[in-house]
Amino acid sequence: MLAVVGLALALSTFATWTVQLARVEERIIGEFEHEIGELRAYVTQRPGADLDTLFKGYLQVNAADRWETFFTLLDGQPHLKGYGEAPAPLDQDEGLVRQAGLAAKPTVGPWESRAGEIRYVSMPVKIANDARQGHFVIGIFYEHHRQEVVESVRVLALTSLAALALAGAAGWFVAGRVLAPVRMVRQAAERTGDSSDLSRRLDVVGNDDVAALARTFNHMLDRLQRAFAVQREFVDDAGHELRTPITVIRGHLELMGDDPAEREETMALVTDELNRMNRIVDDLLTLAKAEQPGFLTVEDVELADLTVSVIAKARALGERDWRVDEVAEARIVADRQRLTQALMQLLANAVRHTQPGALVAAGSAVEGDRVRLWVRDGGHGVREEDRERIFQRFVRAGSRSHQGAGLGLAIVRSIAEAHAGRVWVEDGARFVIELPYREVPE
Repeated sequence: MLAVVGLALALSTFATWTVQLARVEERIIGEFEHEIGELRAYVTQRPGADLDTLFKGYLQVNAADRWETFFTLLDGQPHLKGYGEAPAPLDQDEGLVRQAGLAAKPTVGPWESRAGEIRYVSMPVKIANDARQGHFVIGIFYEHHRQEVVESVRVLALTSLAALALAGAAGWFVAGRVLAPVRMVRQAAERTGDSSDLSRRLDVVGNDDVAALARTFNHMLDRLQRAFAVQREFVDDAGHELRTPITVIRGHLELMGDDPAEREETMALVTDELNRMNRIVDDLLTLAKAEQPGFLTVEDVELADLTVSVIAKARALGERDWRVDEVAEARIVADRQRLTQALMQLLANAVRHTQPGALVAAGSAVEGDRVRLWVRDGGHGVREEDRERIFQRFVRAGSRSHQGAGLGLAIVRSIAEAHAGRVWVEDGARFVIELPYREVPE
C-alpha cells in the first residue's frame, strides 16, 4: 500500500514540475511580446527623434522587473543600460552582444550567461532620420525562474514524503496507542531525573487507570517543585540575612575596650544580635517547611528606644555620618526584633550604596493613626521606574543594585505587611515603613 501511495506521489510531483516549467516559458514569451508592443508604440508616438533620445526616454519610463534586464546597441556596440540590478551584466557579454546585433527582425533565443541560462529577445530599431542601426535587447534570467519552480517542487516532494511517512507511522501509532500514556510517564520520569527543571507536566486525558497514574505523577512533581523552590529560598535567605548581624557582632567585639561598663554594654548588644540571629535561623527553617502564622511576636515597643538602638547597632557597619532625624515618644504593639531586622536591612543597604563619611540617618514619627519609620542616605537613590520592583523577591535593579540575592527589601516588605503596614521609597533614597498606630494602653 505504501508503495502505491509513493508511486502516485512521485507521478504527481513530476507532473507539477512539467506544468510549472511550461508556464514559465509562457510567461517569458508573454513578457517579450508585451515589451515589443510597448517599444513600437513609444517609437510611433515620437516621430523625428533620434535613436539616442528614443532609447534613453524609453529606459527612463520602463523599469525592468525582477530577474530582467534591458540594454541597447548602436551599430552592434553596447549603448545604454536599464535601471535596476541584474544577476549578471548582459551588456558586457561579447558573444551575446555580437549575436543580438545581427538580428534583422525580433529574434528570441536562449543564451548561457555567467548567472545561468537566460532567454533574450533582440528588437532592431531603425528610423528615417538616423543612419545608425539600433537594437533593443531584453534579457530574462530563465535560471532564476526555473529555480523558483525547483523550490516549489522540492517543497511538494518533501511534503509528499512527510505525508508518506505519516501514513506509515499511523499504523504504529494505532498499535501503540494503549501504551502511549505509560510511555509518557516513563519519559517524563527520565527527563526529571536528568534535569533540574520540574515545571513539565503530563497532559491528562480520560478517567481510566492510566489517566489516574498521570495525575498522580503530576501531583508528585508539584510537591517536588515546591520542595526545591523552598530549599532554594531558604539558602538564599539564610546567606543574605545572616551577613548583617555577623558584621555587627564582629565590629563591636573588635572595638570593645577594657572598661567594664563598655564591655557590659557591648556584651548586651552582642547578645541581643545573637538572639536575633537565632530568631532568623529559626524563622528561615520554619518558612522553608511552610508558610505559617505566628511570624510576629508582638510586645510593647518604645519607638524612641528602637530608633536610637538601631543607629547604635548600625555604627559597626561602616564609617558614616550616623544621625537620628527624629524620634517618636510613643509606644506601639509590634515585634521589636522584626522591626529591628527591617531597619537594619535598610541601614545595611544605605551603607552599601554610600561612601565613607556620607550621611545615613534613621527616624520615627507618629502621624495621626499611622507610625512611620524611615532610613535615608546621601546616595544617588533609586530610579523612579525601579521603586516598585525592588521590593519583589530576587530583583536587583537601578543604581542601588548589588551582588546579593535580591531578598533584603522583599523581607522588609514582608515584615511591614505582617504588621498590616507597607513600605515604599520616596525622594530617591528615603525608605519609609508605615504601620498602623496601635497605642499600648497604660
